[in-house]
Amino acid sequence: MALKIIKRRVLDTVRRLCETDETKVIVTRMLSGVLHQRMPVHWDYDGAIPSPYADLGEKKENQDQASTQAPVFITARFRTGSTLLWNLFRHVEGITAYYEPLNERRWFDPLSRGTRMDTTHKNVDDYWREYNGLEVLGTYYQQDWISKNLYMDATSWDPGMKRYVDLLVEKARGRPVLQFNRVDFRLPWLRHQFPQATIIHLYRHPRDQWCSSLMDITCFPKDAATKDFQPHDKFYLLMWAQDLKYHFPFLDPREAHHPYETFYYLWKLSYLFGIRYADNSLSFESLVENPDSQIAALFKVCEIEQYDLTKLKALVIQPPVGKWLKYASEDWFGEHESRCETVLSEFFRVPKYS
Repeated sequence: MALKIIKRRVLDTVRRLCETDETKVIVTRMLSGVLHQRMPVHWDYDGAIPSPYADLGEKKENQDQASTQAPVFITARFRTGSTLLWNLFRHVEGITAYYEPLNERRWFDPLSRGTRMDTTHKNVDDYWREYNGLEVLGTYYQQDWISKNLYMDATSWDPGMKRYVDLLVEKARGRPVLQFNRVDFRLPWLRHQFPQATIIHLYRHPRDQWCSSLMDITCFPKDAATKDFQPHDKFYLLMWAQDLKYHFPFLDPREAHHPYETFYYLWKLSYLFGIRYADNSLSFESLVENPDSQIAALFKVCEIEQYDLTKLKALVIQPPVGKWLKYASEDWFGEHESRCETVLSEFFRVPKYS
């Protein structure tokens, strides 16, 4: 009897708490990345219905906009050669190329960005000079962008992120180029918010990309357990899986025989999103093996006509290919990839009704 009384009192307390505005706000924020669908409102709110008062909501022209050119967005996963691609645009006159705008180092803040450089990024002196003088970005930047709500469809609502990207576009001198490593699953939102943008998708062979993400392939061998991967997770694999597993349940690391399976899932999903929403997809391998034709084709898509191909080619350094063979056999990789492909086929299978 006492237990029933306690249970009833606890439930009554929970119900009262759930009725408060504070609790509703907390729950809404907690579930915003899971239950993020907008209300099914179908009103015509694109300006077709005139206002009863002509002066209401009149948009003022922004006189401070420095860039009126359509932006270029680069989307790629970590360790795909996206820094090289960004650096190519950076060396074209008339372009402002921003490096990883959502990065937690906050390039616009000299106190937080530090001076650390990745030694594998060749021909790069710094990542941040384009951000100098843009401290206003700190008004909108959210640390949660790197780990939460990594999936955003066209109806997702994040006015802070929208304004943040808008400012980068507006403040650019000439053509703005933004190189992202955190918008793979936000491309539907990005495409909806910036329909005039050109989106470039870069991908790399997953086996080489996996080895590159380890930095040292001996740090986590092929027979190690997923539960022991956290100390060796240098590029947010488990963090991404944790956030995205509510949309793609197979990403739960506890289901993986090896973290390469989680990695492969993210690689394949990112690839699918890229070819679906980007204007152009290219492989890292083709870029470094055939820079003449690939750079020319890339800039044609972006409608960039003036560039020094000789200077740009000098920035391209081809890394060793096939490093994965030193990590594990083709059969080992194939077994994990085949298991993932089977799950993906089941997950995306369209039901047929008789």
